[in-house]
Amino acid sequence: MPVTLSPARKRPVNLTLNESLVMQAKTYTSNLSATMELLLTEFVTQQRQTQHSRQQLADTCVADWNAVHARIGSFADEHVSL
Repeated sequence: MPVTLSPARKRPVNLTLNESLVMQAKTYTSNLSATMELLLTEFVTQQRQTQHSRQQLADTCVADWNAVHARIGSFADEHVSL
């Protein structure tokens, strides 16, 4: 799911940032807000992709385990006395 930017729906937020870092960043951009928004968009996209990859890995693991269990059963089945 891609991150979408809606320029009409912006609001001010308070951030606490390292003053020296902000001054250095201002030498590279004339619009710090737009730069931060772009970086935040990239961060959110990366986090979503990471989460999706982990979920796919977990789903694959579960499917593999279920296939093994369906084929050979569970080791514990031999020891159930109920």
